[in-house]
Amino acid sequence: MTHTDASPDTRLGDALAALSLEEKVQLLTGRDFWTTWPLERIGLRRILVSDGPSGVRGETWDERDPSLNLPSATALASSWDPGIARRYGAAAAVEARRKGVDVVLGPTINLHRSPLGGRHFECFSEDPVLTADLAAAYVEGVQANGVGATPKHYVANDFETERFTVDVRADDRTLRELYLLAFEKAVVHARAWLVMSSYNSINGTTASENPLLETPLNSEWGFDGVVVSDWTGVRSLESARAAQDLVMPGPQGPWGDALVAAVRAGEIDESVVDRKVLRILLLAQRVGALPGTAPAEPVLVEDGVALAREAAVEGTVLLENRGELPWNAGALRSVAVIGNNASAARTQGGGSATVIPAYTVSPLEGLRAALPGVDVTYSVGAVVQEGVAELPLRELTHPGSGEPGLQARFLDEDGAELFVEDRRSSTLVYFGGDAPIEAAADFELTTRWTPSDSGVVQLGVGLVGTVRLYVDDELLVDERLRASDGALGAAFTNPPSASAEVRVTAGTPVDLRLVYDLRRRTGFGARALSLRLGTRPTDADADALIADAARAAAAADVALVVVGTNPVVESEGYDRSTLALPGRQDDLVRAVVAANPRTVVLVNAGAPVLLPWRDDVAALLLGWFGGQEFGTTIADVLLGVAEPGGRLPTTWPAAEADVPVLSCTPVDGALEYAEGIHIGYRAWLRAGAEPAYWFGSGRGYAQIDLTGVEAPAAARAGEVVTVTVEVVNRSDRDGKQVVQVYAERPGSAVDRPVRWLVGSAPVRVPAGGTARVPVEVHTRLLAHWADGWVYEPGGYRLRVGTSAVELPLETALDLGG
Repeated sequence: MTHTDASPDTRLGDALAALSLEEKVQLLTGRDFWTTWPLERIGLRRILVSDGPSGVRGETWDERDPSLNLPSATALASSWDPGIARRYGAAAAVEARRKGVDVVLGPTINLHRSPLGGRHFECFSEDPVLTADLAAAYVEGVQANGVGATPKHYVANDFETERFTVDVRADDRTLRELYLLAFEKAVVHARAWLVMSSYNSINGTTASENPLLETPLNSEWGFDGVVVSDWTGVRSLESARAAQDLVMPGPQGPWGDALVAAVRAGEIDESVVDRKVLRILLLAQRVGALPGTAPAEPVLVEDGVALAREAAVEGTVLLENRGELPWNAGALRSVAVIGNNASAARTQGGGSATVIPAYTVSPLEGLRAALPGVDVTYSVGAVVQEGVAELPLRELTHPGSGEPGLQARFLDEDGAELFVEDRRSSTLVYFGGDAPIEAAADFELTTRWTPSDSGVVQLGVGLVGTVRLYVDDELLVDERLRASDGALGAAFTNPPSASAEVRVTAGTPVDLRLVYDLRRRTGFGARALSLRLGTRPTDADADALIADAARAAAAADVALVVVGTNPVVESEGYDRSTLALPGRQDDLVRAVVAANPRTVVLVNAGAPVLLPWRDDVAALLLGWFGGQEFGTTIADVLLGVAEPGGRLPTTWPAAEADVPVLSCTPVDGALEYAEGIHIGYRAWLRAGAEPAYWFGSGRGYAQIDLTGVEAPAAARAGEVVTVTVEVVNRSDRDGKQVVQVYAERPGSAVDRPVRWLVGSAPVRVPAGGTARVPVEVHTRLLAHWADGWVYEPGGYRLRVGTSAVELPLETALDLGG
């Protein structure tokens, strides 16, 4: 960053002094959806923010300006590798700089309190220490390249049900040791430039007004950045008295004239406003939005697509392998690829984190590209898709230009054209940008569709509101569609849909015209819209689909079944109602395994699902939402070109009834975190229950054993000790292991987990090689909260291994005062 001769504090102070009260207050509410107010008089330009946990969208949701689609946060967390997280953040920042974005609204670091959490895929882990390590590295990577990072959502926003209004009730110890701990390192060590406050209340006070914004965030952790609201999360003037700095979106909000009047009346001191403005000016200085400043030049730059592929490999978890993988490509003659998600894979979750990539690679495409001489067949097996899927661009012709695409028009009450543009996707989102949504009466989308296949299809639309769909000028659909309560974010990327049957002939074009009535839309909905024109699954015979897939598997050397979720199951806006896979996928797996014992199952989901057939398959891989290179990654792992590097960041249950902490549903507007500090593997250990796969579990193709441990015999409070672990690779291929260190406190005077993670480190070991792996353990993680961090002196047991229960090594540590 460059500056003039004046010090940063002097420059900011001078800028502040030059502003009137009205100008100061104006800076505290956004100008629109994604930008802050510029003030030419002091040379302040706008600051552009963008959603970006797993890719940076930019100012508009537009297929004409695609984004790098990185693997989901759960895939990143499965790497257990801060180095990968740092590079991931840096890649996000490079994308941001390319799109003119100053601030990335991520990482999302709420905890996996319950596997039913709808936004699970967007968060890292059930463990606060693993989450904190990865979040801090992500923030470092983003900000090293001159872009602000925004850890979110502060705090205890670990579910979606009633998220705008719910009151989370958790005691101070639970907040400090779990939910705040997940944020602390990103602020204290990585020095995050922003933090986003959440929608929910915590112990009776909404997050944007909560004292937690001051303590610990500012007073203890030394945060000097901007607390930005979640969108529409500030609802009253009262929040201006708290350490909430920026209201989004704008230009309307509860501060504005009301805050000016409160200051003039002496109800709020102007110094409160000044502190907020100085933080916004400091952010502007950091991102180069003030005269004489410039953002740091990117220092961590690499091929983003290659990183997406590498990160997906590092996050792919091999849960079972009964001698089946890796496949020998030279010995394969035929492969049966089966499953809806094999050809229509999910590379990301739904909601505000969604980006539009230039392309995606499905597992089917990845395997066909990797096995050019092999007969790779495909069977859908079981339908997973719900709602409308967009039409392929190759089948769409712009009615005016004749080029691939569609024409979008905004019309006034008289049908006059207000705005027109050419688009290249039948899924459109207008959320910011220049389109006159509020001024228009109707939105019209037209294209000529030339189907590739003949038959009866369910043609329809997905949106919220009133719509008419015409086929060759004949009305096919006339509906008013409503979003479910509280599902605003989900409705944008997975809107409700309506469809009707129409018979089409391959190669014969039909003209499509969609008319969307914008007159009745109010509030937030009047300023943004999303829609999808496409097809729904036809009513296929489910038994016949399974039988066809089983026959294909029986005829092949090996079978790959890809099971997974869909946008109705995992998205921002609502929680899941079940952990079971949707549709007939469990029946499909059983039938394919019975037909071919060499069946490998790949799970394409962002969060835990039930796997009742896991003991019967030849191998089981977890690919999460693997980003745009998902299919290439899976082919590399299946064929042994790459080592599956992932370990579970969250415990996967065998049965829903066994999950110790499950409910995401508030009662009378409140959700009690009654389990306290016992979530995730801690709760499983406390309950004595056995999950399908423990936190930390996973294996590679190489056998890397832990053979010895060294550590100091004693330490004092506040120290960092190094636990050194010896590992040996007993195989003939290079591999990766994740060394995990857990603490236990037998006979503790306070309630503690059976054991809890205090440190970890990934290590790569060459074939036949050995390594000594240092794992740093901060003794603060041995303390408990009781109106301050309290260190219980005496003996602690440090257990070392490869999951929460596979712990072959141990050492003792005596903690002094």
